[in-house]
This record gives sequence, C-alpha cells and structure tokens, in this order.
Amino acid sequence: MGDAFGRPIIQAIEAGDYQLDSLLITVSGGASLSPGIKDRLLAAVPTMMVLDGLGASETGQQASQLSFAGQAAKTGVFAPGSGMCVLSEDFSELLPPGHEGIGWVAQTDRVPLGYLGDEHKSAVTFPVLHGVRYSIPGDRGRLLTDGRVELFGRDSATINSGGEKIFAEEVEQALLRHPSVADCVVAGRPSQRWGNEVVAIVQLGEGISASDADLREEAGRHVARYKLPKAILRVDQVRRSPSGKADYRWAAEVAQSAQV
Repeated sequence: MGDAFGRPIIQAIEAGDYQLDSLLITVSGGASLSPGIKDRLLAAVPTMMVLDGLGASETGQQASQLSFAGQAAKTGVFAPGSGMCVLSEDFSELLPPGHEGIGWVAQTDRVPLGYLGDEHKSAVTFPVLHGVRYSIPGDRGRLLTDGRVELFGRDSATINSGGEKIFAEEVEQALLRHPSVADCVVAGRPSQRWGNEVVAIVQLGEGISASDADLREEAGRHVARYKLPKAILRVDQVRRSPSGKADYRWAAEVAQSAQV
C-alpha cells in the first residue's frame, strides 16, 4: 500500500476512538511504507506487526521485513525468501553476502516462461546463467553479510548525476522523514552542469509550510549530500497509481516543465 494508503489510515486511527486490540498485522506491498508512518502505526496499535512485502509480477513474493513496536522502524532491508539472490551488474555471476557491489535482485525456481510475443524482453528479464534461469524484474540491491537484502530501488528510476548513480526511492524516503512532507516523488531532469539533476516534487501537509533549506537539512541526515535535490517543487497532490505506486513519468514532466 505504501504511504498513499498508510497515511490516511493512521490519520483516521489517531483522530478516532477505535478498539484495535484484535488487529495482529498490517501488510504493505507495491510501494514503500516510510519509517515515519510505520512508527505512527505501531505507536497507535502496539500489539500489531507491520509486514513489508517485496516482489514483482515476474517473481512472486521474494522477501519480507517485519517491524514491531518498541524498535525504530526501517525501510529497505528484507529477509529473503526461497530462491531470492543478487546477480552482478553484467549478469555473469551470483554476488555473495557482504559483497560491496550493487547488483540485480533476482529470483530462481518459480520463473515465468517469458512475455507473450516479446522475445527480446523475455531474454533480458529471464537470463540463463550456468544452466539456471533467473527472473530479473529491474530492482537493484545487495546482499548484506547477515544474508538480508538491502533494496535500493528500480533501475528505471535511477538518476545519473555528476557521474554518480542516485536511486529516486532513497531520496524520497529521506525527504519523507521531514514531518511537513505528506508525499514525495523524485525524478531527474537534464542539467548542463551535472548531466542530470535530482528534482523532488513534494506535497506538504495541509496548512503546513517548509523551506527548501529545512527539507534539504532533514534529507541530508539520511543520504549523502550529493544525492540531495537540486530543486524542490511543491504540488497540491503527488500523482500515484490506484495501487499507490509513484508515477515517475508524470514526475519527470513536472520537473522538466518547471526548468528555467
């Protein structure tokens, strides 16, 4: 569900008088649920768990993350399920736990035959390595030393700026840490100096204001400074799909239309 659903749910819970002792678990998938929203959900209903699910149409369920009351909620680190792995940048090898390189989050075992009528896309998404077929839907990540998977985001939403790869999702999560930000999506746009520059499109809470400096200061506590947005645009509402997924095409159009 992500914050697009999680935020109105917690706002309703906090504003109402509900008996929620029987609520054991809240499950989120399809879009990231930010740590701030998780913390509020767990504070309101301390007896429940929050489960983040990771997967795709091409893989099914791949991994999960459980959050409990009494601990600082996090987003982006998952316990892998059966068959989940990480392939190298060039698809040539499996990356072991603790490898510093960022690879492709992949899945073995339950792998689709391919895309109907699209042999090229099927060959790219379902490569064969040493006789084993893999499904690679496009997420980037790495295996930590303890075997968990750190997810960085979709490769298609990556911004190449000043020779560095910046994942839109990690900048979004950093900005969402600011209490004034109700929603946020990040995109790239052409830049003479950087090649591409990071632009944040933010939706502030109703009747709330925050300066660009305040937003960058908070985001700078969670990501490297070179990843901070070069421009911050404010909109009445961030556009998302009915399932809560960010509309990155819309975000790119908004970012470019505002370019001076």
